[in-house]
Amino acid sequence: MEISATAVKELREKTGAGIMDCKKALAESKGDIEKAVTYLREKGLAAAQKKSARAVSEGMVTAYIHGGGKVGVLLEVNCETDFVAKTDGFAALVKDIAMHIAAMSPQYVSRNEVPAEVVEKEKEIYAAQARESNKPEHVIQKMVEGKVEKFFKEVCLLEQPFVKNPDVTVEKLVVEAIAKLGENMSVRRFSRFKVGEGLEKKSKDFATEVAAAQA
Repeated sequence: MEISATAVKELREKTGAGIMDCKKALAESKGDIEKAVTYLREKGLAAAQKKSARAVSEGMVTAYIHGGGKVGVLLEVNCETDFVAKTDGFAALVKDIAMHIAAMSPQYVSRNEVPAEVVEKEKEIYAAQARESNKPEHVIQKMVEGKVEKFFKEVCLLEQPFVKNPDVTVEKLVVEAIAKLGENMSVRRFSRFKVGEGLEKKSKDFATEVAAAQA
């Protein structure tokens, strides 16, 4: 069934949950607002969303090494209190996210971090590809929008399907931990290192510079 924007707005105002969670709840409850509220509460999403504005100044920095030292990740995840930061549940969440980063190699935490020039460049590439199909311009724009959304899901950590359970995103994994541990949490930053990454390109660039100098 089609879910109206009005219904989504009403449910968001009642629960504070995200747009996609509201849409899913309304679909599951066949458009019944009260049943959708119950659905969200049962899932813990409404409560977790309400905590999202609370400050997070504690947390943990972890290092994860994979592949016999071939891949390494440094990750910072924040929470509200030192008490939660020291729990097994929080430590397990941080370790799972670090392992996911090692496996899936995201480039950014969220789409808000993706530079505007990177997004525009992707749009230009997708538009050029789409125009080869000779479709109308409004169709091309829809195709570009769809490809940009796919791009975000590929490069943004929070939007990637969690490697141990592809049915949930990393963002949903964090939301579930918020509901379970009762505090707001946030993935702040990460760095991923892979042995030899970038060295081949630099070597070729150096060789090109030497050849140019000798010409």
